[in-house]
Amino acid sequence: MKNSSIGERLKYQRKIKGYSQEELADRTNVTVRTIQRIEKEEVSPHLNTIKLLAIALDIEVDELVALDDPKEETVKKKWLLLIHATPLAGLILPLLNVLIPLFLWIHKREDNPVYNEHGIKVINFQITVLILAILSFVSLLTIEKWGFFIFISVVPICIGIMLFNIVYVVQKNKCYYPFSIPFIRLKKSRTFVLMALIGMTLLGSCAVQKQETIERLDGSVVTKDSVTAKIHQLMDDAKIYGTAISVFNDNQPVYQKVFGYKDYPNRIPLTDSTNIYGASFSKAVFGVLVMKLVEQGIIDLDTPLESYLPQKIYDYEPQTSWHDDFSSLKEGSLYTKITARMCLAHTTGFKNYRWFEEDYKLRTHWEPGNKFGYSGEGFIYLQVVLEKLTGKGLEQLAQENIFEPLGMKNSAYEWKTRFDKDFALGHDEDAKALKKDKDNEPRGGGTLETTSKDYTKFLTAVLNQELISKESYEEIFTPHIRIRTEKQFYEGEGKITDKYDDINLGYGLGWGYFETPYGKAVFKEGHGSGFVHHSVLFPETGKGIMIMTNFENGNSIFKELLEVVLMDTYTPWEWENYIPYDKK
Repeated sequence: MKNSSIGERLKYQRKIKGYSQEELADRTNVTVRTIQRIEKEEVSPHLNTIKLLAIALDIEVDELVALDDPKEETVKKKWLLLIHATPLAGLILPLLNVLIPLFLWIHKREDNPVYNEHGIKVINFQITVLILAILSFVSLLTIEKWGFFIFISVVPICIGIMLFNIVYVVQKNKCYYPFSIPFIRLKKSRTFVLMALIGMTLLGSCAVQKQETIERLDGSVVTKDSVTAKIHQLMDDAKIYGTAISVFNDNQPVYQKVFGYKDYPNRIPLTDSTNIYGASFSKAVFGVLVMKLVEQGIIDLDTPLESYLPQKIYDYEPQTSWHDDFSSLKEGSLYTKITARMCLAHTTGFKNYRWFEEDYKLRTHWEPGNKFGYSGEGFIYLQVVLEKLTGKGLEQLAQENIFEPLGMKNSAYEWKTRFDKDFALGHDEDAKALKKDKDNEPRGGGTLETTSKDYTKFLTAVLNQELISKESYEEIFTPHIRIRTEKQFYEGEGKITDKYDDINLGYGLGWGYFETPYGKAVFKEGHGSGFVHHSVLFPETGKGIMIMTNFENGNSIFKELLEVVLMDTYTPWEWENYIPYDKK
C-alpha cells in the first residue's frame, strides 16, 4: 500500500476493519457521500477529514496519506522555534515550561512527524527539569556545602541546553536534550501517558481541555477540531463558500470561526469584522428593543397601537420611500385592534410585505391575534408608532439601547459609510455575487447590518439576560401563539398539521419557540439578498449556535450542523425549509 492513493488506502483499511461506508460514516462526522467521493478519487480530502477517518479506523494518519502528500504540512521553522523556545516562559511562571510545549505538541504532532518528535523531546526534557529543580531545592536544605552548588547550577545548565537547541534547530532542524527521562516515547502514544501528563500539569491542562471541546445538549462533547473539519466538509459538499459560526456553552461563546469568502468570484476572505446583511436577525434585536421601551413606560404590549397616536395612522404624511405609507388601511378597520404583542408574535393579519398583495396595498386578512402569519409589515407598523411616540428614529433608538451598551460598533439598521471598507456580498445558488443594497431606510424587520463578532455579542447578552430584566426575557421567550402550519412560508404556510405538537412550536416576541427535553428553545432566522442565517438558543442550558452565510443555499447545511455541533434534533427544519443539500 506504500504508493497507493488515499482512496485505495481508505478502502483497504475500511475493509480490514470490516466496515461498510455507512458504518464508517456513523463512527465519525464524515458523510457517506464524502467517503464515496474519496474512494472514487473524485476529491482531495482536507487533512482534518483524513484525521477523522483515521480516528474512526483506529489507525495513524500516515496509514491513509503518504507523508509527502501535498495535504500534509511541510516543516516550518516557526513551529519548531515555538516548540523549543516557549519553555523559557517557565522562568516567569512555573509549569509554563511544560504547559506551552504540551499545548503546541497536541495541536501540531499529527501535521508532521518532525513536530511530533521534537515536541516529545522538549516535553520529556522540561518535565525532567521540573524534577531536577525540586531535587536541587531539597539538596539545598539537606546537603551542606554541595547542596548550594547543586541548587544554583541546575537552572543555568538547563537554560544553556535550551539555548543550544534553539540555535541547533534553526541550523539543522535537529535537537539534542541529554538527561531526559522518556515519559513519552516516540512510538505510538498511549492514552494513559497523555493522561499522566495532564495530571501533572493540573489546572493548566484542565483549561486546555475545556478550550478544545464543545458540550452538546445531551452532555456529550465534540472536539473543536472535528467541528471545524465538519464545517469544511459540509461547505465543500454543498458548495457554500462563506460561513460564520459561533457556539455557546455556559452562556458564553466557546467557538467562533469564519470560513470562506465575502466575495467569492474575487476570492476575498470573510472575517469576523466583515459587515454582513442580517436580514430578519433584525427582528430578534427589535424584540429586545421593544421590551426595553416597555420597561421605560413608553408603550404597553396589549394596548392597541392606534390609540397612542393623535390621528389615524393613514392620515400621516409619509416620510420614507414607502414603509410608513399606511394610506391603504383606510379601507378596513381590523388593523385598529393590533397591539405591540401581536406585531412581535406575527399575528397582525398582515402579509409578510405589501408587495405580496396583488395590488401592493397593505391590508389585514384576519382578526388580529388569532392566527400566526409571518409579517415584516407588523414590525414596521410597531416601529413607526414608536418613532412617532419617542420623536426618535429606529436607528437612534437601537444605538442608544442596544448597540452602544453592548459595544456593537459595527452594527446599524442603516448603511454606514464606514461599512464600505469591509462588507460581504450575497451570492446566488450558482455562487454568483449579487449587488449590495446600500440605500435601505431603517426598518425593524429586516435592515440590520452587523458582523459575526457583533451579533455574537448580542446573543451572549441575551443568554446572560442583559439589557432588560429577567421578567422581560420571560415575556419574549413565552409562546404567545401556537403554530400548526406545515411550513413557515410558501405552499405549506396554509396547511394545518399536528407534526410539531410534540415540541409545542410557537412564537414569542420577535423569536420563534419550541420545547425540548433540555428545556425551551428560542430561534431566529434571516434570509434575503443571498444571505441565509439561523440562530437557536437554549436558555436553560446556556447553550446555542449562530450560523451566518452569504450564499443562497446556505440553509442546506443547517440541519446537519445543528445535529453535529449541539445534538439539536428538535429544530423544526422542515417547517423552516432547511432541506439538506444531499436531499434536494
